[in-house]
Amino acid sequence: MSIRPRKRVETKISQIQAYETIVRPLITEKATMGNEHGQVSFVVAMSATKPEIKAAVEMLFNVKVMAVNTSILKGKTKMFKGRKGRRTDTKKAIITLAEGQVIDMMGA
Repeated sequence: MSIRPRKRVETKISQIQAYETIVRPLITEKATMGNEHGQVSFVVAMSATKPEIKAAVEMLFNVKVMAVNTSILKGKTKMFKGRKGRRTDTKKAIITLAEGQVIDMMGA
């Protein structure tokens, strides 16, 4: 019994789905350091998959994406006017771009 590699299927999404997938850029000190290594960070929809995130970034920014890493950030429990509250969970995507590709988050 031989193991065959999986076929890669290109994910097609509409422009509306792309805008719903990418919520906002993540601008932190750590994300800025990743910029030096060709990485860009975004907050994405909780239901977004890696192929959907890749297709959305390639469509919206016209760049070639090499890899997508995701992590779920659990919301903190905080006090609000003497009552316990909880921030919502968020999903973070770290996109590695192809050599020479750039997404300028600070520029116009």
